[in-house]
Amino acid sequence: METKGFYESRPWLRFYDEGVPARLDYPPIPLDRLLIDSSSKHPDHPAIIFGARLGTRVLDRQLNYVYLNDTVNRFAAALQQLNVKKGDRVAIFLPNCPQFVIAFYGTLRAGGIAVPCNPLYVERELERQLNDAGAVIIITLSAFYERVKNIRASTPLRNVIVTNIKEYFPQLLRFLFTVAREKKEGHRVTLTDKSDLWFQPFISGAPATPQKVQVEPEDTACLLYTGGTTGIPKGAELSHRNLLSNTMAGNALAQTREAKDFTIGALPFFHSYGMTSVMNMSIAKACTMILIPNPRDILHVMGAIAKHRATFYPGVPTMYVAIINHPKVKEFDLSSIRVCLSAAAPLPREVQEKFQAVTGGRLVEAYGLTETSPGTHVNPPYGRNKPGTIGLPWPDTDAKIMDLETGEREMPVGEIGELIVRGPQVMKGYWQKPMETIDVIRNGWLYTGDIARMDEEGYFQIVDRKKDMIISGGFNIYPRDVEEVLFMHPAVKEASVVGVPDEYRGERIKAFIVLKEGMYETEEGLITFCREHLARFKVPSSIEFRADLPKSAIGKVLRRELSAR
Repeated sequence: METKGFYESRPWLRFYDEGVPARLDYPPIPLDRLLIDSSSKHPDHPAIIFGARLGTRVLDRQLNYVYLNDTVNRFAAALQQLNVKKGDRVAIFLPNCPQFVIAFYGTLRAGGIAVPCNPLYVERELERQLNDAGAVIIITLSAFYERVKNIRASTPLRNVIVTNIKEYFPQLLRFLFTVAREKKEGHRVTLTDKSDLWFQPFISGAPATPQKVQVEPEDTACLLYTGGTTGIPKGAELSHRNLLSNTMAGNALAQTREAKDFTIGALPFFHSYGMTSVMNMSIAKACTMILIPNPRDILHVMGAIAKHRATFYPGVPTMYVAIINHPKVKEFDLSSIRVCLSAAAPLPREVQEKFQAVTGGRLVEAYGLTETSPGTHVNPPYGRNKPGTIGLPWPDTDAKIMDLETGEREMPVGEIGELIVRGPQVMKGYWQKPMETIDVIRNGWLYTGDIARMDEEGYFQIVDRKKDMIISGGFNIYPRDVEEVLFMHPAVKEASVVGVPDEYRGERIKAFIVLKEGMYETEEGLITFCREHLARFKVPSSIEFRADLPKSAIGKVLRRELSAR
C-alpha cells in the first residue's frame, strides 16, 4: 500500500496515463533473456524488417524471432570460440542493420560487454574509444574496414569480424546492390589479416548453442561513450538491470502492444536512445523493428511507415521537421503512426503541431541521458501534454531541482537549478574513471548538468545547460572535441566553438578563430581540415576570424559571450 507521503513528494504521479504504474517489478535476468522469451512466445512473428529504397519504393526482408534468437546463439558461440570470456569488451562499428542486433545480443549472451561505436567516427576517434574500452573484438561493415585496419595495430583488437550491408537484403535488392553500388561505394573489400573473419562463415561454423555463462543483473552489459558534463569521452557503464528497467518502463509508458506494434528504427543503435526505444523495447514485447541505416533518408522512413503501417517512431526534432517539410509527404499514408517520442533537443511547438496534423498520431517531448540508459522524463504519450516541457519522471524515477552553487539545497517549485535524477536506470559509473563518477553521482543521485525547473504538477522544463554541449541534429557535440582538432592546424593560435541557433538542426557549430601572427588560412580551408579529422556531424558550419577572443580575468575564453554575440 502506497503512503500519502509517497504521492505528495512525487506530484507527477497524478498525471500519468491511465494504467501506467508508479513502480514496476524488474525480473533479475540478463537483458538477452528478453529475446529468448519473445522467441519462445512468438517464434514466427517478424523481429526485424530490413532493406533499402529504390525511388519511393521500399524493398525489404523480414527475419522472425526464432531465426534472430538462433543466430544470436551461434554468434555467442562463435565469440566463445575466439576465447571471449565474461567481461571482455566487443566493439560494434555498424549502422542500424540486423548484424548490429545479432552482435549486440550475441555479445551479451557470451558474457561480454558491448561497446557500440559511432559509424561516423574517423580513425583518431575510433582508436581512442577502442583503447579506452580495451576492446578485443570488433564487428564492422566492409565499407568501414579500411578505417579499422589502419588503426588496429595500436589497439588491443585480436580479431576483426567484417560484414557487408547487403547480407540481409532481399534477393532482388542484393543483386542490384552488387551490380550498381557495392564496388563504387567501397563495400567490396579483401581481408588482409589472418585474424580477420567474414560475418556469415564466422556464424555458420559455430555450434548452435553457446556455453552457459552466469550473468547477474548488476554485471555491465554495455559501454556507451559520452562526454558527460566535461566533454572528455567516457564510457558509461550500463548494467543489465539498467537497460532492462528502462526498457520495461519505456514499454509501460508507451503502452506497447505485444507482437503488434511496428517501430521505425532510424535512431542509431550506437546511441542509448535508439538502443532502448527501438531495439530493446521492441524485443521485450516481441514487436517488429523496421531498420533504417541512414536516418536522413526520409523517403525510406515515410515509405516504410506506409508499407508496414508503422505505429511507433521515436526520433529527434530534425527527423520530424524533415517529414513535414518534405515535398512528397502527401504521397505517403502516415496515418498508422500512434505515438512518437522526441528527445535530444527541444521540440518546437510548431513542429509538434504540424507533425500531428500530418500523421494523426501523438508527438511528445522526452528527456534522457546516456548515463540513464537513457530515459528519465516524458510527456504522457496519451494524456496531458505540456509543450516546452520534458514532461514527468518515468516510473521508479525520482527527480529534484538543486541549487546551482552547492548542489545540496533543493529548490522550491518554479525555481531554477540543476536537475538531478535517481532510479534503476542510472549507470554504475564511468568506465575506469572513479573520480569522474564521484563528480556526477552523489548519494545515489545523478547530477545531469542541465538547468531546469519543476512546476506544481511535476512537469519539468529544461531552461539551459550547465555544460557547454552543443546538440545539432540530435548529436551531442562537445566544443573541446572540435577545438582540439582546430588547434592541430599550424595557423591556429586560439579557437573556441559554440552552438548557434538553427531552425532545422536546433543548433549548428560555429568556430571563432585567432590566427597566428603572419599566418593565413581561409574558412573553407579550416572546414576542409576539420572534415579530415572529425566525424561529419562535428565539423563547423561556419568560421569567424577574430583579432582576439573574450576572456575572463584568469584567461578562460568566455564561450557564453561569443554565443551571445
